[in-house]
Amino acid sequence: MIYLTLFYEFFKIGLFAVGGGLATLPFLQDLSTIHPDWFSISQLMDMVAVSESTPGPLGINMSTYVGFTTAGIPGGIVATMGLVAPSIIVIIIIASIFNKFKDSPVVEKIFYGIRPASIGLIAAAGFLLMKEALLDISSFKESGAVLDLFNIKSIIFAVIIYIALVKFNKHPIFYIAAAAVVGIIVKF
Repeated sequence: MIYLTLFYEFFKIGLFAVGGGLATLPFLQDLSTIHPDWFSISQLMDMVAVSESTPGPLGINMSTYVGFTTAGIPGGIVATMGLVAPSIIVIIIIASIFNKFKDSPVVEKIFYGIRPASIGLIAAAGFLLMKEALLDISSFKESGAVLDLFNIKSIIFAVIIYIALVKFNKHPIFYIAAAAVVGIIVKF
């Protein structure tokens, strides 16, 4: 039964998470509330870190990770198949009819409407990541002090990484590896 549930949940995510791997994050956040025994928000942030630092698309890595931690290797395979199945089905359908309708004003309008939805999903994912990585809401609730809301070390480190990325334009894996080393040494 767990395999059917994994397939179903990730099929839904694959069907509606338009915009790439980061667009899956709001759906995964929702999934953590539906199935809290699968993973927590904190574990979701760890999954993002692992998925970003391993080869392959983020959404695929995340589905494999959740499936594996929930139901072992078969769970990882089933969750990944659930995530990619809608894309395969949609691509087959679109490929069979695209040439006929590619210049259609309706098709152009559909793609025009999908773009902002994709941006919204990615922005929501970015906000979720920012909230979890840069804010400490539990400390703020305990103390009520505004400075306790912010994880100052993480914010400074994020700004440094951003500036280095813009200034030196190295491959992202360089920054991920450097951040891992700094995390080991400093432990944010």
